[in-house]
Amino acid sequence: MMKHLRHTPDSLISIRHFYEVAMIEIDGNYGEGGGQILRTALGLSCLYQVPFRIANIRRRREKPGLMPQHLTAVRAAQMISGAAVTGDFKGSTELSFAPSGLRGGDIFYDIGTAGSTALVLQTLLPALAFGCNAKSTVTLKGGTHVPFSPSFQYLNEVFAPLLSMLGINVKFKIVSYGFYPRGGGEVRMEIHPVKKVKPLILKERGRIVELTGISGVGNLPLSIAERQRKAALACIAGRIKPGASPVRIDVQDVPGPAQGTFIFLKMQFEHTAAGFTALGARGKPAEKVGQEAAADLVNFYTSGAPVDRHLADQIVLYLALCEEESEFVVSGISQHLRTNLWVISRFHNLKYSIDGEAGQAGRVRIKKQRSG
Repeated sequence: MMKHLRHTPDSLISIRHFYEVAMIEIDGNYGEGGGQILRTALGLSCLYQVPFRIANIRRRREKPGLMPQHLTAVRAAQMISGAAVTGDFKGSTELSFAPSGLRGGDIFYDIGTAGSTALVLQTLLPALAFGCNAKSTVTLKGGTHVPFSPSFQYLNEVFAPLLSMLGINVKFKIVSYGFYPRGGGEVRMEIHPVKKVKPLILKERGRIVELTGISGVGNLPLSIAERQRKAALACIAGRIKPGASPVRIDVQDVPGPAQGTFIFLKMQFEHTAAGFTALGARGKPAEKVGQEAAADLVNFYTSGAPVDRHLADQIVLYLALCEEESEFVVSGISQHLRTNLWVISRFHNLKYSIDGEAGQAGRVRIKKQRSG
């Protein structure tokens, strides 16, 4: 480790952090108790160059401890930070991570499975955006449309535009699609350095501008995508007024090595956007795929909120870097949201409040507090 540090311009800073900065202790069983605790901690550890130790990782899950998808995030974070890591093996319930610098630029990482490219990208993004002085380009191979993860379309059409409102310039591009279990997809993320985060005030979403979508298949008959599309349209009909233009869901045969299907529905409002993805699986009717995404979209629409619950989980980390207060209304207050705010508060002073009941629409206020 010392040999590695000697070759970096920030080596003295990194050594001082390793030996003098107190190890942040995190209880992985807190709140929701899932993998997001680890990913948030990894991102902020790389950004602030502070070590952390997490215990009780996924303690309440049916299979406790680190799974391959979590280890993927650890390896990627280690790659850009030169971190010293212990406990990084499958099933481990405790892990220590001590970064020793930060490397941006051109980065390539092959997950090797259908592990989520989106979750790895979101782990690396904070450090590369706020800790580097030049543009970084990250290329990942793995799963682009897999369970329990944002789809590429969600990153590109919902997450990235919201970050742009905060002054964070990130662009996503998909080269090929990767479905579970084979993976093999490829995505790229271009990140420009950020000096300051703008506050977010998002209390109303405004009128619907358009409702669009993509129903896609990889290495399967295009008729499956058409069935997904028709089922989604039938579910939406009469329940949502799409504005001046009719609902448009394109059917696509997407490139990639794996077989799979998905549908992504996007609702664009005057002030924000929301998106919902459903994935196909062996034995799952195409109609059910379309109905799932449409049902999520309708539920969000009836909430009247401008921010969906998944987006709220993902943006609070960036709002927590702004010293001006942000305020937004979310469609449903989740345990994920509360847990993520708690993890962030372990790394820096944070003032936040959540008004509302669990599972219901509510209001979130958040700002970074000056130290000392």
